[in-house]
Formats: sequence, C-alpha cells, structure tokens
Amino acid sequence: MKRSIASVCISGDLRQKIDAAAYAGFTGIEILENDLMMFDESPAVVRRIVEDAGMEVVALQPFRDFECMPVEKVQRNFDRVEQKFDVMEELGTRSLLFCSNVSPASVNNLNRAVDEYSELSERAKCRGFKLGYEALSWGRYIRDYRDAWELVRQVDRENFGIVLDSFHIFALGCDLQVLADIPANRIALVQLADAPYLDMDPLNWSRHFRCFPGQGNFPVVDFCEKIIKSGYAGYFSHEIFNDHFRSAYSRPAAVDGMRSMLWLEEQVAIRAPEISSGRVLEKPLPPKSSVQKVEFIEFAAEGEAKDSLVSLLKSLGFANTHKHKSKDVNLYKLDDVCVVVNEEPDSFAQNYFFVHGASVCALAFLADDAEGMLERCEYYGYKRFESNADSGEMELSAVQGIGGDVLYFVQKAASGARFYDVDFVAFTGTDAEVNDACGTMTIDHVASSLSDSEFLSTSLLLRAVFDLAIDKPLDLIDPYGIVVSRSAVSSNKNIRLPFNTSNSGRASSEVFREIQKGSGVQHIAISCADIFEYVKHVDQSAIVSIPDNYYVDISSKFDLDGAFVERLRKYNLLFDKSDTGDFVHFYTKSINGFFFEVVQRNSYANYGEMNAQVRMAAQARLRAKSMAE
Repeated sequence: MKRSIASVCISGDLRQKIDAAAYAGFTGIEILENDLMMFDESPAVVRRIVEDAGMEVVALQPFRDFECMPVEKVQRNFDRVEQKFDVMEELGTRSLLFCSNVSPASVNNLNRAVDEYSELSERAKCRGFKLGYEALSWGRYIRDYRDAWELVRQVDRENFGIVLDSFHIFALGCDLQVLADIPANRIALVQLADAPYLDMDPLNWSRHFRCFPGQGNFPVVDFCEKIIKSGYAGYFSHEIFNDHFRSAYSRPAAVDGMRSMLWLEEQVAIRAPEISSGRVLEKPLPPKSSVQKVEFIEFAAEGEAKDSLVSLLKSLGFANTHKHKSKDVNLYKLDDVCVVVNEEPDSFAQNYFFVHGASVCALAFLADDAEGMLERCEYYGYKRFESNADSGEMELSAVQGIGGDVLYFVQKAASGARFYDVDFVAFTGTDAEVNDACGTMTIDHVASSLSDSEFLSTSLLLRAVFDLAIDKPLDLIDPYGIVVSRSAVSSNKNIRLPFNTSNSGRASSEVFREIQKGSGVQHIAISCADIFEYVKHVDQSAIVSIPDNYYVDISSKFDLDGAFVERLRKYNLLFDKSDTGDFVHFYTKSINGFFFEVVQRNSYANYGEMNAQVRMAAQARLRAKSMAE
C-alpha cells in the first residue's frame, strides 16, 4: 500500500506537519487548503520542503461547492478552479479533490453536474491534471458514494475519478458491494478514517471524532480489502479530523498514523494473501501475537509507601513467597496472582517511583514466543526497553508502554519453570503460605486511566500488537463528570484490559492521573471462585463501604432474595446481572489513587459497569474525608 497522510491529521504549521509525516515514514501528503492559506511561504517553497523530506504532494484539497450552483456563480467557480490549477503547478501536485456540494443554493440536477465536471475535466486535461470527487455524508444532494460513482461514471473522463472515504461510507451505513463494480483506474484516491459508533449527525461526528483505523469501530479492513482486490495501486491516505489530534504533538500522532497503516496492511495480507505480495506489503509480516495472560504486575514503591502497599496486599491474603536473587525485589502471591514490589536503588522502578509514587511500573505478559512479541512491537515502532539482568538471570523482552511504563513478555522455560523459579529464591515458613481456602485465584482484569490522546493510542497498541478485540466506548457516570471506558479482551478471555479517560478534571480517572502525575494502571481485579468465602478472610477495614441505598435499589431491580442481599450488605459486596450470568465484587480503599477489586464471574462477561458509579462516589467521599482531616 502506498502510504499518505492529510495535513489536517497533524497539529502545527505546515512545515511541522510535513516534518512529522516524513518522520513517521509516509511518502505522500495531502495538503489541506487551509494549511496552505495560513502558511507564510509560497506553494513553491512548500513543494521544496516536501521534496526535501522525501515525499510528494498527493493532492490539494478540498475544493467546495462547485457543481449545480446558480447560473450567475458558474463562471466564477470555473475561474476559481483555474486559480487552484496555478497553485497546483507551484505546489507540484497533479491532483485536485472536490467534495459534493453542501450549499443550500445548489440545485438537484445530475445532468448539469455531469456537464460541468465534463468541461472541467477537459480543462484539467490540458494542464495534465486529475480531479477527484468525494461524496460528503452531509452533502446536499450527493452524500452516498454510490451516487458519486454514478456521477463519475457518466462524466466518463480518464482524469476524473472517485475519492473513496471510509468515514463517509460507514457513517451512512452504506454497504460495500458497489466497490467491486468501480474499476481501479477510476479511483482517484482512497481516504482512510475510523471512528467510534455514535448516535449523532455525520458532520459533527466527522469533524470531531474521526480516528486512525484500528482506534475506532468501523470495518475499515473490509473496505481496504475490497479496494485492493479491484487492482487499485494508488495512495491510501489518512484523513482525520479530531479535537485531540489537533492538540497532540505532531510526530507521535503521525507515528500512530503509520502504525495504523501497518496494521491495515497486515490485516489485509492475512485475509487475502493472494494480493499481499507487492501491492500490500513492503516487508514481511511480523510474528503473530502470542500473549496468553498477565503473568505478573510490578509495583515501584519504597519506604512508607511500600509499607502501605504491602499492608494492603496482606489484607487481601497475599504472602511474600519469594525474593529476587540479586535485587531488592520481592514477590507477593495469592494463588496464581503474582505481584512484584521493586525497591531496587538506581533502577527504572526507583525513577518511576520518584515521579509517580507507589504505582504499577510494569505489566508482564506470558507469551508463547517472547522474542517474537518483541519483534512484533518493534515492527510497529514501539521502542525496546533494555533490562538490567545479571548473569544467569532471565533476560526479559520488553518495550516502553504508552504512558512510560514497561511491557514485559515472559516465556515459560522448556521445563515448565516460571519467571520466579529462575530469578527468585523461595521463602519457607508461615509467612510464605498463600491463603488457598477459596480455590483458584487469577488476574481478572487490569484497568488504566489515560489522557485523551493516550486513549486512542492505547486502542491501536492493544489491537495491533496484542491482537485483542476492542469493545465500543461506554460512558460511566462519575459524580463529577463522565468517564469514557473501552475494554480490550483476548480471544481466550484470559486478558482483559479496560482503559478509561475523561474530559472532567474532577472525575475519578483524572483525579488518579493528578495524584500519580501521569497515566497508568489504576486498579487490578482478582478473580475468585467463591467470593463469599474469600471475603471472610479479608481485613474488612480495607474494603470500600457501600451505602445502604444501593442495596435497597438492587433488591428491587433484580428481585433478589432478602437473605442474599444481607450477605452482600454485610461485606460491602456489589452485584450485577446480565442475560448470561451474574457478577459479585468489591473494591478496596486506594493507595496513591490505586486500588484492588475482587470479582466472582458466573457466566458473566462485563465489568459491573453500573456499579462503577457507586465505587467512584464512595472513593470521592473518602478523598473528601481525607482532605478534611
């Protein structure tokens, strides 16, 4: 796939946008008319900047409201296009893109539109230019790509083609069947955009919520596959309007755009290997994702902060079972749940602690092919993290995460030995006995709170590198704002990674980010086979207290037995029910904004989302009380 990006996707002035696109590895850039208008250098200088960066100007866009205007404006429109042709000569591009008319002054007359674009195509041909026509999903008369294709078909000029934009097609719910009927040589350009599914008008949806493919919910892979199968070999170009992208740093945003391109190429090549050679892939595919579960979670902590964390762990039944052979690192276990507490001086963990306080500094994933996962991360442009393993210790494959934390990939030894069998020494005695009264306990999910830009980047990371399915965004009601949540889930359901963001500075996710001075893991949920038995062994003072009003509400909502509700109330347990099963859980109090959750799933796939608002309100009360004391 030939890779391009529109200047509108990136923040900054036009020079910064071009620099970012080249830095990310794009070979083409669409120049938005507004970006050129605001730039303080001539189109000829822009051309030199683009060429010096090793790219080409794919197109100048957009020319608006051309066809079917009142008679007195027709000649003026042709004159305007001729002026743009002069700009294109300076800019060094051969393509000008038009979008369907949105003016209320336009008329619905396909024959007239055909005549006007036919004449315009002849004028463009004399200067060696090509024209592309795009159906805006809010166009006055032409908003469906199938209607745009009918116009292009009737104009029937080699230099007049259709621009296929994935956003406009999916925003209207159009099927892709007609794509197979469009000859490759009649496609002027393919523009790519993803988005979350939202119930809103296409204009505002488009202007504020587009994102790179892999960050939203549109079936953009289907779209690309059908176009490539048509024989199209031109540019695929990101065109993203997004409030967060407009404020994000330009280079990281462009790099995410390239990662999105790589992900699309990989998905198309996997689905249609017969067309992958030459036309889709520039280099071999990376190793497949092989992560199986979260192997351990590493905390950075020391001093009193470490003591508070260890106290919370012990209140939940964790025991200090192992100590690292050469470093000040201890392992705490609760059946199969492994938490590492790192106090090693002059280490990444200590530096992380100095910035964020007691916090999760690393997640480790069990992988069938740890080195292959590292290769996969590097293929997508994620930087390798060099660990400081001593001789004879396990060399962990690792990369830097989105928020500055570390992602490890751990592989079982051929003997079946796990990471702690290699690098740690086991303790003996009472303190090392893990509470096993409640059966198997595992990590159920790990939830993070992120900034707006990290929210989208994380969607792409988890989908592209980890091959996780990403749920649609969900609004959680916080007492002080809305928290937007998504969840990434592996096919075996052993990895669940919810991630949250909010535009409200007082909402719980943003309060956490303020406390921790950055993004990161906000809570870890532990799965329990019998939560009613397990909670009896937990220090009750560590559990968040739930209001009586909650139990009155769920009693009637779910028609629960009174004795069952009283059992919930006694231990501050929460309850939810779905069509498939039910869910019982509780939350611990926070340390430096972080907390644990313990859950019991009974054929239940969600996260007790409706109970999150109760938890957030309870935590807000605890914060207020703490500040008052």
